[in-house]
Amino acid sequence: MLVFPNWQRVSAALSGELFGRSLQQPITLVLLASLMVVLIGLFVGVRDLAAVTTLFAANSAMILFGLWRWLAALALAGFTLIATFVALRFWEIPAGQGRMMAMNAFFEHLGLIGGFILVAIDDLTRTKDSARDGQR
Repeated sequence: MLVFPNWQRVSAALSGELFGRSLQQPITLVLLASLMVVLIGLFVGVRDLAAVTTLFAANSAMILFGLWRWLAALALAGFTLIATFVALRFWEIPAGQGRMMAMNAFFEHLGLIGGFILVAIDDLTRTKDSARDGQR
């Protein structure tokens, strides 16, 4: 289990000190996304990084453009669920700040999974409603 001991410093630096409170600027978002990709690459390997990046990019684009939105949302939910249980096993970390941070991230990811499921449900019910309205 990987735990970042200085995560609060990194988080504080990225949220304001490092970029001068400019998280809404596109260049900052690109830098943060690049940092995320590099961190994923360090822990899963380059070949797996390409697969993960493709999964996220393709499914995100499908959701944004409305192409099989329910399927893309469920794929992201499934991947996030697996990754959450693999990477954020807070119950194995000794009590303390690291455990609390991992637990917080674990439950944040569960909330994200819930959001993906709501997108899928919304898309499926809209599809059903539009099909039913078209039959009238």
